Amino acid sequence: MTKNDWLRWPTREALGREGISRNRRRLAWVTRLLVLGMLLWGAVSSEPPRGWDSALAVGGVLCAALLAWALYRTTFQHRLWPSAALLLLLQGLAVAGQAAGFRVPALVLWCGCAITALERMPLSAALPMSVVALGSYAVVDDDPLLTTTVTSVGLALAGYVLRLDAEARGNAQRLLAQERAARAAEAESGALAERARIAREIHDVLAHSLSAQLVHLEAARLLIERGADRDRILERVVAARGMARDGLAETRQALSALRGEMSPLEDYLSEIVGATDDGGVTITGERRPLSAEASQAVRRVAQEALTNVRKHAPGAKVQVRLDYSEHQVTLDVRDSGGSVGELTGMGGGYGLLGMRERAELLGGSLDAGPDEKGFVVTLRVPT
Repeated sequence: MTKNDWLRWPTREALGREGISRNRRRLAWVTRLLVLGMLLWGAVSSEPPRGWDSALAVGGVLCAALLAWALYRTTFQHRLWPSAALLLLLQGLAVAGQAAGFRVPALVLWCGCAITALERMPLSAALPMSVVALGSYAVVDDDPLLTTTVTSVGLALAGYVLRLDAEARGNAQRLLAQERAARAAEAESGALAERARIAREIHDVLAHSLSAQLVHLEAARLLIERGADRDRILERVVAARGMARDGLAETRQALSALRGEMSPLEDYLSEIVGATDDGGVTITGERRPLSAEASQAVRRVAQEALTNVRKHAPGAKVQVRLDYSEHQVTLDVRDSGGSVGELTGMGGGYGLLGMRERAELLGGSLDAGPDEKGFVVTLRVPT
């Protein structure tokens, strides 16, 4: 036992009533009433009550009950000196009761002081108080020495066992409170993560959609500046309108995906690659369902890569390969290169940076750069 154990109070959870069952509380009140009744009986049964003596005896019992209640309050508040003073007052009341001929109430008070001190006070203060109380009990008690000794040791052990029981209950209450706090924090963290996830999905969808619209609108502007015919300009404007419509559809799809309602990844890739000329999709490995986050990352990277191909290398052939390995899924989007697009210098180039951050959040990686013919984007996401 360390020095801190000698100076440490039982926790307030241990000294309080929280965590005590209703039946146990009822039993505690019945016990208190029995002890109070025994004190009253002992006070008046030693000899017939006579005048002021009976009133004095009843007053002493009520005073002892009030001091005991105050002791429970000060020990709960961890106030050492008031608690010690109240214990001394109770023991002094026992001495007065013994001197006045009320032997049984005095013995009960000394035993109660010893048990309460061991149960509710730091051991460094409880042991001297208990020694004084049990020593007074042993001196006054007229039972054989062995009986008195066994009774005193039993009372001391009873007080310490009650202390251990209270501390165990207090520890259980603290653990329960910590578990509730952890669950609340986990729920709050989950809500924040879900909000961030929704915001990231909507941002990616809108960034892709608006970037694609900007490609066509900027092309329309260039055509107007060069005096192109009306049909070519109208074609670009209609394409931008189609991109806006597709963006709304993708937003709805992203929200559906967040609710767990999404089309198979292979079908989605075939659909978006089929919208481009000379595109193809290859699936390798054993197909298996992915988490919503991993599936969305593959979808968004494929979208961004195809948008970049249309923007920087119009007319290039695109090959998409989705490979399922044991611990990860790999998306490889490569183009064959083509003529430099009119809109190559447009935009800040943050699309792939956002995709790389998304991949890293999932524990994966994203590589993008030129190869011998065109440009390659490779996403790896753990499954």
